Amino acid sequence: MDPVGGAGEAQQKAAVAVWFGGASVGCWFCCPFWALVSCGALPLALIGLVRSWVEYRASGAGRASRRRAVAGGGLSLLGATAAIAYLVFLARHPELPVQG
Repeated sequence: MDPVGGAGEAQQKAAVAVWFGGASVGCWFCCPFWALVSCGALPLALIGLVRSWVEYRASGAGRASRRRAVAGGGLSLLGATAAIAYLVFLARHPELPVQG
């Protein structure tokens, strides 16, 4: 008999890096206000990166999927790169009305 918190539940609980990574990338396509999106997508991406590292380490013991951890890390890295690049773009162009 499996205990109440079996392996399937642990596997499902552990696979949240893909959700954070997907949310950090998906925000860019859903919302036209990129100045606001970059401030929200960056924390989601950083959480996704940390969570994907934890899941990748847990995949060695069989508690998580290595493929999902790598996919979540890739999505999170893409979202963080986009957010940082847009914030740098805003900082280098002070004539934009967003900063006025």
